Amino acid sequence: MKKLKIKYVTAFASAILVLLAVALSIQMKVIDVPREDCYRTNTSFKAGERLVYKVYYNWKFVWIPAGEVVMDIKENADDYEVKVVGTTYESYDNFFRVRDYFYSKIDKKTLLPSNFVRKVEEGDYRLYDSVAFDQNTLTAKSFHGKTRAAATMQNHKLNECMHDLVSILYALRNTETKYLKKGDHLPVKVMFDKEIYPVKVVYNGKESAKKIKDLGKFKTLRITPSMVAGTVFKDETKMDIWVSDDENKIPLLIESPLSVGSGKAILKSYSNLRNSFTSKIN
Repeated sequence: MKKLKIKYVTAFASAILVLLAVALSIQMKVIDVPREDCYRTNTSFKAGERLVYKVYYNWKFVWIPAGEVVMDIKENADDYEVKVVGTTYESYDNFFRVRDYFYSKIDKKTLLPSNFVRKVEEGDYRLYDSVAFDQNTLTAKSFHGKTRAAATMQNHKLNECMHDLVSILYALRNTETKYLKKGDHLPVKVMFDKEIYPVKVVYNGKESAKKIKDLGKFKTLRITPSMVAGTVFKDETKMDIWVSDDENKIPLLIESPLSVGSGKAILKSYSNLRNSFTSKIN
């Protein structure tokens, strides 16, 4: 398999890191969100939670294990620190080596971020991207470049509360879903790569017995981000995400067709959940 083909795996893996594929440009539609609607009260996760996802790439009807994404949470007096690490398997490194690192410091009262860091190592490609948020003054300061030493600084006016690539996942996990109807939209906005991206996510209802490889069957909620057509995603591509229908709201399975082949990420293991895993069907 040529490296040109393999790079699509890493692009899809980056999408897994943010659950909703924000890093690969979700369909943009400006939706005004009242400031008070930005705040969330955490009821879905706790310090010590670890989620591990196995990422696969489908090429010519063959599912190839490409790597893993690991998500860890640390708790401080006033904030949570979330670290997300994406790596290809050692056997896969000869084709296309990936060592991606994401970090977010999230306020415990609002679940809004104050600091974000993204370090990308994919093949010969390198990127350093960090953002310091001031949610009170609605401003941000970004540093962007190939390395931290080479990064240039830029000031931004936010106009409203803002999430990063990691904090958005944990905020959405604390969205109340019992009043949602099929077809409802969950609007949020995310900042990365010096830009602000409005994100539209569609709620597609419940699936009562979704089978998750090696973990069994679960009661799930299905959500669908609309993807921008481009070098990675096909025209009018929809990414499907199945989330546990319980108080944890953990992403269990993510699937998407790509411009070349298709990809998926499956929850491999979990530990230190805040709530009982009641969505799992015994």
